[in-house]
Amino acid sequence: QVQLVESGGGSVQAGGSLRLSCAASGRTFSIYAVAWFRQAPGKEREFVARISWSSTGTYYADSVRGRFTISRDNAANAIYLQMNSLKPEDTAVYYCAAAERIGPYWYRNSYDDWGQGTQVTVSS
Repeated sequence: QVQLVESGGGSVQAGGSLRLSCAASGRTFSIYAVAWFRQAPGKEREFVARISWSSTGTYYADSVRGRFTISRDNAANAIYLQMNSLKPEDTAVYYCAAAERIGPYWYRNSYDDWGQGTQVTVSS
């Protein structure tokens, strides 16, 4: 099992930036890919971005492409999400997730381990 702990959430005005971090521990050698999902009040949890653990392949949701950047530091077992040009509709709890097997990158059931989430609030 992989343990994930997110940090870096907060409140920001529209147009601002935040950087989320996710610290991984435990069976990190079993990680195939890591991703960020988000869930707004009353909505389903949705895919945001994903990066392979051993290569540079990335995927982004259309709603964040060009504004968000996912990256990782394998030596530190850390995953990051740089969020720029934030919009009020980006307000949500953001979750870090790890996949230990191959599966559709956008599908939440492809991921085996989840963090507790960090709140991001963007005001207009």
